[in-house]
Amino acid sequence: MDWKSYDPNGYFDELICRDGTVRPPARQLIHYLESLPLEEIESRRQMAEVTIQEMGISFTVYTEEGNIDRAWLFDIVPRTIAAKQWHTIAAGLKQRLEALNLFINDLYHEQQVLKDGIIPAKIITESSNFRPECVGVTPPLGVWAHICGSDLVRDSDGEFYVLEDNLRVPSGVSYMLENRAITKRVLPELFEKEDILPVDDYCANLFDMLSALSPRATSKPVIVVLTPGIFNSAYFEHAFLAQQMGVELVEGSDLIVGEDDCVYMKTISGPERVDVIYRRIDDLFLDPLVFNEESVLGAPGLMRAWQKGKVALANAPGAGVADDKVVYAYVPEIIRYYLNEAPIIRNVETFLCHDPEQRSYVLENLDKLVVKPTNASGGYGMLIGPHSSKKEQAQFTKLILENPRNYIAQPTLALSTAPTLVAGGRLEPRHLDLRPFILQGRETHVTTGGLTRVAMKKGSLVVNSSQGGGSKDTWIVDGGEE
Repeated sequence: MDWKSYDPNGYFDELICRDGTVRPPARQLIHYLESLPLEEIESRRQMAEVTIQEMGISFTVYTEEGNIDRAWLFDIVPRTIAAKQWHTIAAGLKQRLEALNLFINDLYHEQQVLKDGIIPAKIITESSNFRPECVGVTPPLGVWAHICGSDLVRDSDGEFYVLEDNLRVPSGVSYMLENRAITKRVLPELFEKEDILPVDDYCANLFDMLSALSPRATSKPVIVVLTPGIFNSAYFEHAFLAQQMGVELVEGSDLIVGEDDCVYMKTISGPERVDVIYRRIDDLFLDPLVFNEESVLGAPGLMRAWQKGKVALANAPGAGVADDKVVYAYVPEIIRYYLNEAPIIRNVETFLCHDPEQRSYVLENLDKLVVKPTNASGGYGMLIGPHSSKKEQAQFTKLILENPRNYIAQPTLALSTAPTLVAGGRLEPRHLDLRPFILQGRETHVTTGGLTRVAMKKGSLVVNSSQGGGSKDTWIVDGGEE
């Protein structure tokens, strides 16, 4: 494989420096790939495709024509990060989730953070994710967001920034684990030579964290994964995690809430009490008696059982109040307020459209900014200013003026790139981000790496799988520091 023609076009590249030299964590990887002829590289790529088909790794994309279940898009060239740098990032992610959980707990109790003016109260009162039904409830261990997927980006300065926090039902960890399994099959020699930190302890840590939430003092709590069903885009992940943890995968119709306010799972031998539910459905579908009365995805009485402490829900209802791009802008202040510490990882500069001065700046610079709805996900409903038309900018001007609270804007980042194998066996830079996963229970764990998502279209900044993005394995390499 020839690297001489590879050009990152001035962007910070994860493997190759601007002067063409190889970054230390990637040296063994690049040296090995250089030794392989193009025919062998193509053979390994095909092997990866066959492996994905054999393992049934898929992702559902929602389109106007219907739902398309497609094979997982995967690039065989891994991304490498030095372990020393990763230890700092992991500490920053732990700090962030600890502060956010204290913040959520405060909002559903004393609301001291609002009284002290750290965040304007109307940001919370106008939030579509604040759940009055959660006021006064204290979940096990005082933790609301047990599983968090924080999206990280690296700008032209080479520094990592948090782009957003996903605290409701973050997805993607199964693809992180499967990416590693595929890479081990495709590039097995490198795992013998490189000191690559493992990721395969995630499911064991997840199981231990969920077990610690059990309302019953038992060594074998009954844990289930609650899925919306086979038509959900992340159903592969729901089934994967249930299988890996050795727990039942259930739908709402499999659960009933008894007169004792306990939750039971229907089995062939009769109802079995459930202690912990790892739910993969949104708040509004959990309980038709409390939220959406037409929902068939949850179970009637589930909120009552949770409020009375008879069952644990992860993530807890109401945790999404902190999964809001307006709240995101205040996270550095939230960290200082609750922990009395400086944030270890910085936010991306963010403009809040509900603020008149910031809104004026956004409207005057729509052609330069990325505008996002505050509670959307999957890359939907965004305006990427430099790639937008005058018509699209006019449309977003109208949307922002109609509902300023619903929009934030950020600079168009020069997202880092990494070498990606494209048609013809050529290597070209593609933009990417990184979603590590953080678990908080009695202890806090951060994955060694995460899900690297890649914008497979040349020049595109949209990495979301739902928008045609792919992924690659992420190596945290011990040694070879930058």
